[in-house]
Amino acid sequence: MIEGLYRKIAASQLARDISLLFLRIGFGAVFFRSYQTKVEDGTFFDLTDTTFFLFEEEYAGVPIPADIAAPLATYAEFFLPLLLLLGLGTRVAAAGLVIMTLVIQIFVYPDAWWNPHMSWVAMGLILIVFGPGRISLDHLIGKVRDRHAAT
Repeated sequence: MIEGLYRKIAASQLARDISLLFLRIGFGAVFFRSYQTKVEDGTFFDLTDTTFFLFEEEYAGVPIPADIAAPLATYAEFFLPLLLLLGLGTRVAAAGLVIMTLVIQIFVYPDAWWNPHMSWVAMGLILIVFGPGRISLDHLIGKVRDRHAAT
């Protein structure tokens, strides 16, 4: 009886971990794909002229000058999804993308709450509350830290 209960718990934890992994990948992919549209093909951080134009015109409501906001958003859309993919600093990375989403919502596309911003915020909040799951570097680092603390 206890063995059956243990199997059910282990199976539900595995399902949770796999779900959190897919959530990290999906949430990060939204922003990483946006990053890819901001840089010149074949480069990591050479921003396109279109990127600067968009920040000067379409995203002009953002209360940061375009010459600062464009690279800042681009770097965030590269590094934060990468952290989510690895499950490293997951809660901080998710919080950064939630804040980014809220900036977009408030200053750029105020009519886009229900689609897509509400789902992005929901994904980020789940990761902030529940963390990355066991399929992550955060979990591995925690296990190593706990092992060293016990000795």
